[in-house]
Amino acid sequence: MPAHSPDDAAPDRAHAPAAAAAPDAGAPARTAPAETDRTEAVLPEPGPAETDRTEAVLPEPGPAETDPAGTVLPDTVPSEAVTPLLRGIAVLRRLTEADDGTLSLSALEKTTGLARSTVDRLTATLARMGYVRLDGRDVTLAPRLMELGNAYLAALRLPALLSARADALADELDESVSLAVGDRDGIRFIHQATRRRAMSLSFRIGDLLPAERTAPGPLFATEWTGPDWHHWRTRRAADPSDRTFPAVPPREHPTPDEDFVRRTTAAAADDHALDDQLIEPGLVALSVPVRHPGTGRVACVASVVSHTSRHTAADLRTALLPRLRTAVAAMEDDLRTAPPPAPGPPRAGLATWTGASKQELGREFVESLARGLTVLTAFGEGRSALTLTQVAKATGLARATARRALITFTHAGLVSPAPDAAYALTPRVLSLGFPPLSRTSLPEIAQPHLTALADRVHESTSLAVLADSGTEIQYTARASTPRVLSARVTVGARLPARATALGRVLLALPEVRARGYALVDEELEAGLRAVAVPVRDRTGSVVAALNVATHAARRTTQACETEILPELTRTASAIEADLRVAGHFVHVPPA
Repeated sequence: MPAHSPDDAAPDRAHAPAAAAAPDAGAPARTAPAETDRTEAVLPEPGPAETDRTEAVLPEPGPAETDPAGTVLPDTVPSEAVTPLLRGIAVLRRLTEADDGTLSLSALEKTTGLARSTVDRLTATLARMGYVRLDGRDVTLAPRLMELGNAYLAALRLPALLSARADALADELDESVSLAVGDRDGIRFIHQATRRRAMSLSFRIGDLLPAERTAPGPLFATEWTGPDWHHWRTRRAADPSDRTFPAVPPREHPTPDEDFVRRTTAAAADDHALDDQLIEPGLVALSVPVRHPGTGRVACVASVVSHTSRHTAADLRTALLPRLRTAVAAMEDDLRTAPPPAPGPPRAGLATWTGASKQELGREFVESLARGLTVLTAFGEGRSALTLTQVAKATGLARATARRALITFTHAGLVSPAPDAAYALTPRVLSLGFPPLSRTSLPEIAQPHLTALADRVHESTSLAVLADSGTEIQYTARASTPRVLSARVTVGARLPARATALGRVLLALPEVRARGYALVDEELEAGLRAVAVPVRDRTGSVVAALNVATHAARRTTQACETEILPELTRTASAIEADLRVAGHFVHVPPA
């Protein structure tokens, strides 16, 4: 699989939602200069900024028809769209909607309407890219897929600049705080600072919620265009119970459209909005817009979320609105004073890698799907808007290939026009696996790698963290092989740190730091020999240790170092690569 992940750092500008316009049944007060909605699936013709006379003009495919969940309807597909790429997007979206990011191949065949042979080839390609795992007949989303959402979040810049303010406000108020952006007639979360309570939020980064059932929704709607309101009304009529929004419970008692219009009018006047148990009974939220310093438009919305046993909706406004406004003012200051980021280096060799994969796997590798998805990873830090020429250069793809991918992504709502004949990612990129993967823990990331390691070395292997006591290790993941004599330790078990190879790595003993690994020879138990290495997060901090345990009769200490240690180090590197991607914008629990 390609060894790549989005670079750290803040991108170069904040996302600006669509321009204001009055809805067709009562106009909210706030207006703004009309701009192109970034989530509209329409590609403009490149303007004068593209000076290369060989630049191919992208045709305007016309208004894309979508179902309420954002899936493009097949009868409007542009002739130049890449069909395998659209099919791959459909597979990823169906997996994202599944409870645990897993579906059988037959379930994917049924839910996508694709032929089984097509599903097999698409999933084989996604597995080659590291975006899914294949386990028998099951397909599971893999952490590497988060690099697509990371590209959008890095280009957006807001999480990098504002998440610390949101976390501090959550600590101050002892309530959950979220940041959200608009996605046409819905909202998506881009950051969550959640309190750990028995009754806590289950929303995930990237989850799509209907605007009318949220506190941020009316604030974004103050800037909707006439077509936006029309799309919203059409979606409401087609799906009155919100069954196409998996992140929220179905609506039991639909409300009139005019209720949301009135809430939007009030939000335009008050510059804040409330959600009084619109999502589900007991959940209340208060939202204030964070405005872009250059345009004054809503860049994102900050919300304080609680439940009625702690605050009523009215109480939230009375007690917490001043503190929320203070935090938002600081966020807007951060946007105003943030220096422009330096673009990270473009990725190299992606097009070459896809070509080599095609040569190796033959027809089982859908090269057009792999090359198309690499276009999304061209965006990121300092690369929030790219021209066709820049996309082709960043990916190493032929301009014609990059052009067709952009047409396809625009039609699917993942890319939208930007100024100066450029294109930008939309929040809908987060629909490609990000919500379920944003809750992935380190043991979940490590488990498939541990299983593969145990299969290669034919010995048991474990992942452990240092317990709160600081003197014990706690096992968090395990994989074993069918041997009569093997190390058997259950997940959750604790052992003295200094007596184990895992513990000596986690305690960072001087000799271990110097060598980079720890080897314990029959110290914990007669006949038990183990070697361990550290697992580091994206900051370089050791967050866990990985070991292989064997019986002394099977391998000498030298064999442990020459045969086991290289495989152990290789596995730790693979876990770290996934952890770097998964931990870019979300916290990955160590246990």
